Amino acid sequence: MVVYKRIRDLREDKDLTQRELANYLNVSQKSYSRYERGERTITPEMLSKIATFHETSVDYLLELILYINILDHISLNSSFFILSAL
Repeated sequence: MVVYKRIRDLREDKDLTQRELANYLNVSQKSYSRYERGERTITPEMLSKIATFHETSVDYLLELILYINILDHISLNSSFFILSAL
């Protein structure tokens, strides 16, 4: 499932360790590591916390939509640009 790769990529984009994100989520580093490797099911509540932390949506984590905040990437305006939807 793509969500595992996405949460790792988002964490690495912010130069965070697994331990730092695990602390925010109130789980052990070992549990968080298992989320990233797909060895542990991520509950809907945990997906919501991860999405909130990364200022994105659960839909994005689940690859239901792919969007980019244009201000964050090319500074044109404040609208969201929808690239694709499944």
